[in-house]
Amino acid sequence: MRKVLTLAVAATASLALLAVPAAADNRPQELPADIYGGAWTEGHVQGIAIDQRKGYMYFSFTNVLVKTDLKGNLIGSVTGFTGHLGDLDFNAKDGRVYGSLEYKEQESFYIAIFDVDRITSPNMDAQTTDVVKTVYLKEVVADYTADMNGDGKFDGNVAETADHRYGCSGIDGVSFGPEFGKKHGKQLLTVAYGIYSNVGRQDNDYQVVLQYDIQQWKKYEKPLTESDPHKSGPEHTDGKYFAYTGNTTYGVQNLEWDEHTGNWMMAVYKGKKPQFPNYSFFMVDGGARPSEGDIVGQPQPERGRLLTLAPGGLQHDASGVRGWEFTGEYGLISLGGGRYYVSKSGTVTENGVSKYTSHAQLYRWTGQTPTPFEKVG
Repeated sequence: MRKVLTLAVAATASLALLAVPAAADNRPQELPADIYGGAWTEGHVQGIAIDQRKGYMYFSFTNVLVKTDLKGNLIGSVTGFTGHLGDLDFNAKDGRVYGSLEYKEQESFYIAIFDVDRITSPNMDAQTTDVVKTVYLKEVVADYTADMNGDGKFDGNVAETADHRYGCSGIDGVSFGPEFGKKHGKQLLTVAYGIYSNVGRQDNDYQVVLQYDIQQWKKYEKPLTESDPHKSGPEHTDGKYFAYTGNTTYGVQNLEWDEHTGNWMMAVYKGKKPQFPNYSFFMVDGGARPSEGDIVGQPQPERGRLLTLAPGGLQHDASGVRGWEFTGEYGLISLGGGRYYVSKSGTVTENGVSKYTSHAQLYRWTGQTPTPFEKVG
C-alpha cells in the first residue's frame, strides 16, 4: 500500500475566506488555500473536481483517480486503467464524477462516470469493483479515425499525418454547463477534443466542443472492460461547436463553465504555429449565441456552429484571436463567487522513486491582463 501523504495546513494563514456547507451539520466551513493530492507513480495530474457539500476532492493522475478530504487525507483511489484518464467534473445533480477516458490504440473514447460514494479505500480496481461506468462517444471516434487523405488506411495515433478530422486526438476537457449562448438553463455535459499539434496543416486551428444532454444516459452506461471495449453510447451529440484559437498542443486540457464571468474557460498547452499568438488560456463568451459559418481550412468546404471568444485579455490582430496567459491546464475548478481551485503539477522523489504530485491552490478572479487570476493566501 502506498504511503499516504498529507499536507499540514496552517490554522489561519492557509485558510481562505470562502464558506461552503459542512457535510455533517451545515455549519459554514472554510476552504483551504491548498489541498494536496498525494504522490503517485502513474502519471502527472490531468484534472481535479470537488464535492463542496460533502467535502471531498478528486484528482486524476493519468490512470488513477484519487479521492481525498479537504485536508489532503487520502480516502481512496481507483486504479487499473491502461487508458488515459483526463479532465474531471463533479455533477451535483447525481453526485458522481465524470471524466474523459481514452484508448487510442483500441480507437475507443469514453466518458468515465465514477460512483464516488463507493470509493472508500486505496487501489479499488476499475474493472472489478463496479465503481466506474463508461459511455462510448461515437462522434469522437468517427473524427479520430477519419481517413482524411483518402489513401484507404488510417494512420493511427500519430500527429504528423493528414488523418484525424480537425486534427482530433481524442478528448480531454469536460465540464457541466448550459447550452452555448445561454447563461442559464439545463446543465449539459460538455466535452472538448484533444487536438494534435501539427504546424503543417490548416484544418486543425479550432477547439472542437461537443454537448450532450445526459438525462437518458443510464441506458448507455456499461462497466469498463478493457479487453473487449464496448460501443454503447449516444448516436448523436446535442451540439457540435468550433472555437477559433489556432492550433494548440492536445487541445483543451481543462474545460470549465464559470457562472461568475458567464464564460467557458479553456486551459491549454500552448500551440506552435508562428502565425498565431499561442496563448495558454481562452474563454468562450457564454452569452453569445453560436453563429453559422465556414470552418476555414477544411479539405472540403464545411460549415458549422462557431463560438465567440470572450472580450478582454490579449488581442492578436493578425489572427483575430483573444486570450490570456495562465497555467490552468493541470486542473481548474470554478467554486462560485469568483473563486477557483487551480492544480499545480509537481514531482517528488520518495525512496529513490520519482512520483507526480498536485496541489489544488485557491485563486480569485481579477479580470486583469495578461493573467486574469491571482492566488489567495
